Amino acid sequence: MAGSAKQPPKAQNGDAPGCRLYLVTPPALEPARFAEDLARALDAGDVACVQLRLKDADDDTIRRAIDALRPVAQSRDVAFLLNDRADLAVQTGCDGAHLGQEDGDHAAARTLLRDGILGITCHASRHLAMEAGELGADYVAFGAFFPTATKETVHKAEPEILSWWAEVMEIPSVAIGGIDAANCAPVVRAGADFLAVVGAVWNHPEGPAAGVRAMNAAIAEAAG
Repeated sequence: MAGSAKQPPKAQNGDAPGCRLYLVTPPALEPARFAEDLARALDAGDVACVQLRLKDADDDTIRRAIDALRPVAQSRDVAFLLNDRADLAVQTGCDGAHLGQEDGDHAAARTLLRDGILGITCHASRHLAMEAGELGADYVAFGAFFPTATKETVHKAEPEILSWWAEVMEIPSVAIGGIDAANCAPVVRAGADFLAVVGAVWNHPEGPAAGVRAMNAAIAEAAG
């Protein structure tokens, strides 16, 4: 069985995209200051998209963060996605939304987003991934592949699920969970279209720009 969907970001310089970097924001941030960090990160190398992920924040807080960060990404031709909230993503001019399995009605979100990007978390489940594909998701996210301090690891995924997905579907896959420059090679080689990272960039000892450069170099080495 095969499906098809647009890739969330655009290919660089018209070339077919390989595995690319997908940035997820830290769990807490000060929008104005973080906008500077985001700009430095995006200017340092190839980044496909940015997901704003502020769990348990109220709508006003999320809107302020979107207002500060969305222009930074979109002005650089980087897709800007909102975690959890398809409705708020549409209202605030985001390029789409990423939904977990518990984040509302996925079918309604697909309708609401229209031509926007819809990504769905599928953990380590082939069944959930196939359901997301049938629903019209623009990408599916698998993980966690490695231990992570960002959130509690409930589901553990193996690289093999990425290879399986690449064989049966054309819809892109995002690998997430504890991925960094030191451990990403097996995930890249298994066929992930995007690597979603948090700490590997924002907690890099030399700063976010160095984090992006390190991830880009690791992806290129693994893909080569």
